[in-house]
Amino acid sequence: MKLGDFRIYLFLVFILATSHLSFAQYSPYFQNFSLSEYNAGNQNWDVSKAENGKLYVANNNGLLEYDGLKWTFKELPNKTTIRSVLAHGDVIYTGSYEEFGFWKRNSKGELLYHSLSESIKSEISLSEEFWQILPYKNAIVFRSFSNIYIFENGSINKIKPVSTVISCDLVDGMLYVSTLRNGIFRLEGDSLFQVISNEELSDVKVISISKIDNNLFITTALKGCFIYGPDHKLIPWDSEINTLIKQHQLNSFSKLNTGNMVFGTIKNGVYGTDRNGEIIFQVNKENGLANNTVLSQCVDSTNKLWLGLDNGVASIDLNSHHSFYNDISGRLGAVYDVINYKNTIYVGSNTGLFYLDNNGDLQFIEGSQGQVWDLRIINGQLFCGHNNGTYVVENKKITLISEFTGGWVIKKVPEQNNIYIQGTYAGLVKFENESGKWTVNHLGKTTIPVRFLVFEDKYTAWAAHAYDGLYKIRFNDSYDSIISNVSYANKGLLSNYNVRVYNIKNNICFKTNEGWQKYEPLLDSIVPYQFLNENLGKDAYIISEDNTSQIAVKSKKDLINFISLNDQKVELSLTSNFFENRLIVGFENISKINDSIYALSLNDGFMLIDAKNYSENLILQKPMIERIEIDKTLMDLTTSSPIEFPFNKSISISISSPKSDNHFFEYAISNIDPSQWYRLEKEKLELTNLGDGEYTILFRASNNFGGKSEIASQEITVLPPWYKNNIGFALYGFLSILILIIFYTLHKRKINKEQKLLQLKFEHEQKELIKEKTLENERKIVELKNEALKNEVKLKSKQLANTAMALVKKNETLMELKKELVEHKSGFDNYYSYKKLLKNIDNSIGHQDEWEVFEYNFNQVHEEFFNQLKKQFPKLTHKDLKICAYIKMNLSTKEIAPLLNISIRGVETHRYRLKRKLNLDNDISLGNYLQNFK
Repeated sequence: MKLGDFRIYLFLVFILATSHLSFAQYSPYFQNFSLSEYNAGNQNWDVSKAENGKLYVANNNGLLEYDGLKWTFKELPNKTTIRSVLAHGDVIYTGSYEEFGFWKRNSKGELLYHSLSESIKSEISLSEEFWQILPYKNAIVFRSFSNIYIFENGSINKIKPVSTVISCDLVDGMLYVSTLRNGIFRLEGDSLFQVISNEELSDVKVISISKIDNNLFITTALKGCFIYGPDHKLIPWDSEINTLIKQHQLNSFSKLNTGNMVFGTIKNGVYGTDRNGEIIFQVNKENGLANNTVLSQCVDSTNKLWLGLDNGVASIDLNSHHSFYNDISGRLGAVYDVINYKNTIYVGSNTGLFYLDNNGDLQFIEGSQGQVWDLRIINGQLFCGHNNGTYVVENKKITLISEFTGGWVIKKVPEQNNIYIQGTYAGLVKFENESGKWTVNHLGKTTIPVRFLVFEDKYTAWAAHAYDGLYKIRFNDSYDSIISNVSYANKGLLSNYNVRVYNIKNNICFKTNEGWQKYEPLLDSIVPYQFLNENLGKDAYIISEDNTSQIAVKSKKDLINFISLNDQKVELSLTSNFFENRLIVGFENISKINDSIYALSLNDGFMLIDAKNYSENLILQKPMIERIEIDKTLMDLTTSSPIEFPFNKSISISISSPKSDNHFFEYAISNIDPSQWYRLEKEKLELTNLGDGEYTILFRASNNFGGKSEIASQEITVLPPWYKNNIGFALYGFLSILILIIFYTLHKRKINKEQKLLQLKFEHEQKELIKEKTLENERKIVELKNEALKNEVKLKSKQLANTAMALVKKNETLMELKKELVEHKSGFDNYYSYKKLLKNIDNSIGHQDEWEVFEYNFNQVHEEFFNQLKKQFPKLTHKDLKICAYIKMNLSTKEIAPLLNISIRGVETHRYRLKRKLNLDNDISLGNYLQNFK
């Protein structure tokens, strides 16, 4: 929509409201950008829009770039103020203090400065500043107050005017140069030729030269506008705007393709006019512009007007489907409702009730001071729900018809033409029209403050407490009393606080802090309503009339969507930049003015919205890839090959879409799931932990209406980790060979070691075998020796036995002989001889030498037998030892007796005594004991 179309649009908007409304009271949608947003200086001397949609601003501190979503700031090398800027193709030209040149992006997307004036430094005047840049044929013109420099084909040509240069303008391809004292010149070749020398332009600051029909159209700072025709006459322009710009000092001018014009002033903001100078709109500080001093302006290809202000930047959407009534003075205050009644716009605010007169001026209705909550047409009359009660408005005057304070909401009773129920601070109030007169009665059973009210049927209503609670109310047949009032706090309601109640397509619906619910009559309970949670959002609530085919819904992020209840399609979407920090939180309201025009209440005015065919005019530009960083290292954007980076690095891709309207970005990764698009919260995609491989990243600009731009793509390759690339494979090969070598070496060492161990084992076994053989031989020798000893012992034992037996025989013989001698005693003549013979026999029987020989041999056989006996039993007598030896030799008592020269009984007596000396029990055999004694 062109600038001229905006006036027609406003006319169509308000044709039903008033046929005499002054359109200048309304402004198109505009947006301020403060210093805190773009983070640079306050003054913005020049603005220029590039073909790709980016805005460039000559700022006190440097160069500003805006891509529609974010600002970027660049400084000159000498950090001086930039006075002029021109975006021409992909080059940005700037002029500053004793310096001019251009900015251009390198292969990595960085915007870098290149000086042109450095090559002609000696020709630039002292303190010369360059205030204007414009294209001329195949050249670029840089203008200061002193000179004109033309840059063409790499060379710079300097032209010196006769006096101070005020402006340069292109008209029909010719360059006009306005001077302060010598009129207006035209450049022909390298020379300036005077075309206008009228005295009226002497010492006049010419702002611009353009063309209307076949005439030159000249604008000046303080003397207004002039027409210069073929008759060479300079005629003041007869128009509405001419007087105003003389008063407010014109400083910038733009002429649109439609013939409409934009005038930027020093003292009173900006005016938009038609080709005849009739004012279409005005935007100044009074209706919201950040600053009244317009230093520069330009209109881009999308018909958006950009303003460089003395303190900030602003944009005005000349294609806007919306207009604003702004009251920065505070007289109107915060608006709660707007209505069109009998071709007059009425506005209810926290300060009272107002209307707009035929000139568009705001007029206060006397007696309406205080909070206005609700404006509604009932039975052809305008009702005003007010803090003080309820008024009827007629002929721009009010009449109090109800003293019940706080008329929040009023609803018609179904199937009853003249009965209405109102929710107030003190409960429900009945309004009934009888013969053209209203009677009002309080339904005294309820005194709770009721802010939201809907009817389920003609006798049942639902009322939401202003803060805490929900009630189902039943009326009697005449509506003069309440039959029942039931709280539904404990019947499934997720939260009692901030409950809103609506009738949506004959469903009683509730919005609570926990999301959407609805009433289920069969259960007489409140249940979650998934349909609205999914289609409206758990945090969203309705801010327009509910029981219609289209509703306005506000989300938590201050996004307002107009949604069709027939197909849940978003028919219009308003992002927060339209009304940032201007909504009345909790009391947001959209009222219907006519079939396509709605009014959104703001805290300093209201916004008019054209909801018809809004989405058809939205532009979505294919995203541009601005820069790619791998771990903060910029990559080359000019290469056609995929961007390669190591697998353990992160990648960020910055994008922009400067020409897009109310858009957001989405991305998808084609190699993973090209149908799955993800919303970007900012203009940069950051990816980490991607697996190695090739990827194609897809980008698009989208809007809330389902619109999608053409897709932009970027191919990237995540290099495999070292253990998966050629180096890794080579290393694997090397390691494999090394492992084989090591394995072979270790295996060989192992074999050698095993062989050595086997050899050692063999040698050891041989030694052991030899040792065993030796031991075996030694054992056999020992055995042989032992055998020999045994044999010797046997022999000695035999000899000992033989000796003992010989002694026994000898002693027996001697004893027999003695016996015989005793028996033949009388046969001896000589008694002495007899005695001597007996004595010799006795001595022979007990001969000591024979015993010593016996004892020696006995010890040889039985290894120190006597010594051990004497050691253990020192009380044994010599005779005891003899008996022990004989018993050990297994001699019987009969055999022992002769050896001791005693009787057998004497031996037995001695054995008994010996047993006692050896401390043996009665049941122990003396023979066995001595046989085993060691």
